[in-house]
Amino acid sequence: MRWARWALAAAAAATLSLGALSFARAGAQAGDDGWPAYGGDAGGQRFSAARQITPANVAKLGVAWEFSTGALSRHKADIKRSAFENTPILAEGRLYLCSPFDAVFALDPGTGKKLWAFDPRIDPGLHYPNSYNCRGVAYWRDRAGHGRIFLGTNDRRLIALDAKTGKPVKSFGRNGTVTFDPGRLTRRAGMQITSAPVVARGVVVIGSSIDDNQRVDEVPGTVRAFDAMTGAPKWQFNPLAGAHVRAGAANVWAPMSVDEARGLVFLPTSSASPDFYASNRPGDDRNADSVVALDIESGRLVWAFQTVHHDVWDYDIPAQPTLGTVTYKGRTVDAVLQPTKTGLLFTLDRETGKPVIPVVERKVPQDGAPGEELSPTQPFPVAPKPLTPNRIKADDAFGFTFWDRGRCRNAIKNARHDGLFTPPGVKGTIVYPFTGGGTNWGGLAFDARHDIAYVNTSNVMHLVTLIPQQDFMRARAAEPDVEISQQKGVRYGMRRAVLTSPFGIPCNPPPWGELHAVDMNSGKVLWSVPLGTTEDMVPFSQYFLGNTGTPNLGGPIVTAGGLVFIGAAMDDYLRAFDAKTGKELWKGRLPAGGQATPMTYVWKGRQYVVIAAGGHEKLGTRRGDKIVAFALPQ
Repeated sequence: MRWARWALAAAAAATLSLGALSFARAGAQAGDDGWPAYGGDAGGQRFSAARQITPANVAKLGVAWEFSTGALSRHKADIKRSAFENTPILAEGRLYLCSPFDAVFALDPGTGKKLWAFDPRIDPGLHYPNSYNCRGVAYWRDRAGHGRIFLGTNDRRLIALDAKTGKPVKSFGRNGTVTFDPGRLTRRAGMQITSAPVVARGVVVIGSSIDDNQRVDEVPGTVRAFDAMTGAPKWQFNPLAGAHVRAGAANVWAPMSVDEARGLVFLPTSSASPDFYASNRPGDDRNADSVVALDIESGRLVWAFQTVHHDVWDYDIPAQPTLGTVTYKGRTVDAVLQPTKTGLLFTLDRETGKPVIPVVERKVPQDGAPGEELSPTQPFPVAPKPLTPNRIKADDAFGFTFWDRGRCRNAIKNARHDGLFTPPGVKGTIVYPFTGGGTNWGGLAFDARHDIAYVNTSNVMHLVTLIPQQDFMRARAAEPDVEISQQKGVRYGMRRAVLTSPFGIPCNPPPWGELHAVDMNSGKVLWSVPLGTTEDMVPFSQYFLGNTGTPNLGGPIVTAGGLVFIGAAMDDYLRAFDAKTGKELWKGRLPAGGQATPMTYVWKGRQYVVIAAGGHEKLGTRRGDKIVAFALPQ
């Protein structure tokens, strides 16, 4: 997941100047108001039965406590290359979290007081593909009742810690650590672990993040499983195994889900290498860009459903598959809900992988670059409708003035864009939505009581241009601050940049970020509202720009109290929306960017809402190192 940093740049207008700009919750017990797993539960529903905070009193929320990880002082040289995407978990009466540099902390849930800390001391000064990043840790209790915290590190270690003390479990691997050989990397930091492991039936499973767009002969995106007690290897799964193509990647960098009752682990796989030109991998890329269900004890493939065929758009699956019981048009099914970068939401039968809401293959644009063999069709669910725009005409261009709007109009006119899945080419192709989504790693929240899914999206465009290899070095030297990658082994490299006006604002009309509610009974979108403002990019700009929304990273949570909480946007706020109407009811100021998914729990009779506020390298938001907890006045 890489895209050019997006920001608002200086724009003058009259007297104003605009500057750089266990299993699904459906089976959980009523009254369960903890947060034991990264996604709230093992199925990633991000739902809490807590109901103390309601639409009637949410305006009274205030800061209850803050905790600093110390990353700002300990990692001064590297904090600019970090992304604080962490979501804490609650287990054994403690909050557990990790900093972007993989330091793990146990906190008192009522005060934020540090109970213990562990620092694996990862290698400093490296530039990882997904920034320094740790989205979360996993908790597991062995048969003797002893709790463990599992951590995957940026430098590719799996570490088991005693949940009570924070000390490495000596009987796991070698003194608490398992390492693995990733294969021959292009560079030392070419692979990392960013998302929390998952663990069930005594097996811990870990994925990885791999450099995009670098080469054909990339390392395989192998998912690895280990014995949760000893660290002994259990199985490996390569999504491209048996595909008979020259390619790698197809890795699982996003969070996974587990249905422990069925003994299944669900993988969201990424695209095969390289991303934007694929003459090396004719066909559909087997289990790349797929929701894959494996038997967690053996690694046996149970089923797979592909959301993009022969991906040349970096439209990999970025989000945790959410497990929930869905009733669609009167038929109730244990399902997997999978949001995607394309803005499409797929709903699959958890047992078979077959669509619960029908999916049709539709013809898509052809005539790719020479040597490219595109899929003639792509899968589209019949409902809900796409959650993001995916078509634009030159006359739709956005701008503050006739001049900047004209520049955007010309940029759109001069690029190829025939709608979703227009293939990249040497003259430039508009990829809309951009490769950051649609939906990204934040995923969705699901309220099984009402069959409603809450999803946030980003609505901006990428301009992707293929570069003949003989011109690659010249192109990179001419634009050192733009993402230009070689894709070594095929005839084209690539250039990728957000399509913006000379003032740095997106060339497509706002809203540039939204939050949606989808009725899974009917597949209809109940409401969509803008998410975020330009306030922290340019002070006071929200007053004349309006509620534009912004690109966003992080996801929503939903509570039995009738609220949807979300940060994610490019301003420094945690927001609460009315789950029924989408009306914004409250926003709490954060000390830094809140590009993380919040969590909530009840501790000693008081409900807390907690979010990581540390900013994000890719969005250029304010850096920090705080965990912030909000609660009602005592």
